[in-house]
Amino acid sequence: MTPNPAAVPPSGTGRQKLYPDADAALAGIVADNQTLAVGGFGLCGIPEALIAALRDSGVSGLTAISNNAGVDGFGLGQLLETRQIRKMISSYVGENKEFERQFLSGELELEFNPQGTLAERLRAGGAGIPAFYTRTGYGTVVAEGKETRQFGEHWYVMETALIADVSLVKAWKADRAGNLVFRKTARNFNPACAMAGKVCVAEVEELVEIGQIDPDQVHLPGIYVDRIVVNATPEKRIENRTVRPEDK
Repeated sequence: MTPNPAAVPPSGTGRQKLYPDADAALAGIVADNQTLAVGGFGLCGIPEALIAALRDSGVSGLTAISNNAGVDGFGLGQLLETRQIRKMISSYVGENKEFERQFLSGELELEFNPQGTLAERLRAGGAGIPAFYTRTGYGTVVAEGKETRQFGEHWYVMETALIADVSLVKAWKADRAGNLVFRKTARNFNPACAMAGKVCVAEVEELVEIGQIDPDQVHLPGIYVDRIVVNATPEKRIENRTVRPEDK
């Protein structure tokens, strides 16, 4: 799929941000060899419909920035099965056998990050901060090949910001201006991913009119959101369902 710059109008609330479905929301903005930031933590708060549409688009050679890579057959795991992801920039990649197989066989490139570092790299990208220093990872393999510097009594590792061509995020509610409200822990990496993307597409469960969200309740301002698609009935799979033994 070849990107069409004309298909991405300038940001602002005076234009139509709502798209009829996930395929239409991605049309003209996703392409081979792009870097994508995808919200979610495990399977919590992932943009299910947008990931499926990305799979169906057929784009390949992708670099995916995401805390993890979903599970086998769901979430970003779908794009691993179709070999559309070339590289992952992640923190936790367990519970995905196909990910493990591709990484160990050399088919998939992986850039590991401590979880807090990954979050801060995304936040820095959205804030226009090119790099920052952190104590996390100093003296470990995380620091290999990176600049280190001493401040006071401690040594720090320099980490660079992450910026994505396209961000795919999931929110609970949006108004037509793109102001987002996340629900409980589903907020996770979504706001940081949204801000780090040059173009952001938000999948939401509920759409309301402008003015129906109390300004104090907005978690992410609409200036960061370019396109919206409603998925009112997401599957919301649970990675590991744990229940107590039935009382005898």
